[in-house]
Amino acid sequence: MLRQEGFPVEVFDRTPDVGGVWSATRRYPGLRAQSSSRTYRFSDFPMPDDFPERLDGAQMQSYLDGYVRRFDLGHALRLNTEVVAADPVDSGWLLEVRDGTGVHRTSCDHLIIANGVHSEPRVPEYTGSTDFAAAGGQLGHSSLLSDLEAARGRNVVVVGYGTAACEIAEAVSHVAASTTVVARRLRWKLPRRAGRFLDAERLLQSRFGESHFGYQRQRRPEKFLNGPARSVRDSNLDLVQERAIRSLHLRELELVPSEPFGTVAHGTVDLAVEGFTEQVWAGRLTVVRDTVITALGAEKVPVAHLSDGQTIPADLVICATGYQQRVPFLTPFVQRRLTDDDGNFRLYRQILPPTVPRLSFAGYGGSALSALTAEVGAHWTAALLTHRLELPGPTAMGEELDERLRWLGERTGGGTHGTEAGPFGVHHLDELLADLKAEFPARLRFAQWFRPVTPEDLKVLGAPKPELNTQPSPVDQVPAVQH
Repeated sequence: MLRQEGFPVEVFDRTPDVGGVWSATRRYPGLRAQSSSRTYRFSDFPMPDDFPERLDGAQMQSYLDGYVRRFDLGHALRLNTEVVAADPVDSGWLLEVRDGTGVHRTSCDHLIIANGVHSEPRVPEYTGSTDFAAAGGQLGHSSLLSDLEAARGRNVVVVGYGTAACEIAEAVSHVAASTTVVARRLRWKLPRRAGRFLDAERLLQSRFGESHFGYQRQRRPEKFLNGPARSVRDSNLDLVQERAIRSLHLRELELVPSEPFGTVAHGTVDLAVEGFTEQVWAGRLTVVRDTVITALGAEKVPVAHLSDGQTIPADLVICATGYQQRVPFLTPFVQRRLTDDDGNFRLYRQILPPTVPRLSFAGYGGSALSALTAEVGAHWTAALLTHRLELPGPTAMGEELDERLRWLGERTGGGTHGTEAGPFGVHHLDELLADLKAEFPARLRFAQWFRPVTPEDLKVLGAPKPELNTQPSPVDQVPAVQH
């Protein structure tokens, strides 16, 4: 999008291939796209005809690599190149980058940070790790497990119960001597299809499904569903909960979460991993719920001590424990201006920091529609840099961010870093498109109540561009970009 606007662009990526979480350097066994290829793609590049409905990690990386070739972006990529420092200067940014030949300096007028919300692994510190390692035990983050053979014939413990934890556990349970999932808290797992009427994409990626979760700012139908018709909303969510329980045999497996499905908050509902509950049912995979590892150790063999009093063999401990959300190459001064006292990123539309000039973000609006919001976000950023956006001033943006972060904190109890849209991808799209004056027409919005939003819906962005705004934007962005 930026190149089409005439900007020279460079992309620095520390991995040897494109793809971020799909890179061959960090694809763990069992990694798959949660959304189907019908919705998880860009509108201007169809999936290959021979690709399945749900792509594995290698296929997803291949799709993104194909996008680079299709639009001739290779010349802009600086792979195997890491940004180690970025300092603001009067004319933009001074960067230090490290590649195979050493550390070099370069500069840019505008910096876009696209390091993602799954960039810096978080690994718990356990007492007894030294004795554990001396006995041959291995401890590492899920993103570092690239070879299934590392688990063959070993006692594997997976920490966590999110999508990555369940995908890894299911994959290694076919080759490991034992596989144990240690889950501090169970999360709801939604089957892709359960019966005739329950379709996960329709629930998580349509206006009707999204309206059940109560957005910060609601339109009239949502206000009705969450107000006078709340009993209908609750009944619908109870039905979804019961269908999920029966489809996945959660009662029999004692895997029903403590909280009802209707109270799911931001980021606490996942799509079920195919084969996971089947492996639990078959006894090849054990889930220890409402428990944490208190220490690692050695009793002739590596072991993990659990908070419920158990001690289990643990040759390999895989921590699917999420990521730290930070931008380590920025100066402490800039980092303080980007976040609040709780470490939440203060990004308007999850793109623009109101008080840091010549800086924006990409990919900080994770949701079930993240591919589409990333695409619309690219249009939004291009419009920002060509002064076509009419944005509120920094003070007004800051007040809106304060309100949003308060709401998000109350809803989720913290922990999202302010970087995700959660089950509100459609609302996020609406907000971005409204800024671009390219809203979905009423007829299309009506259809989106009954089916997922799709890449084809983004044809609304194909309208002629408005005349350039001759006034500078409220945050004084300079139209030249380096990433």
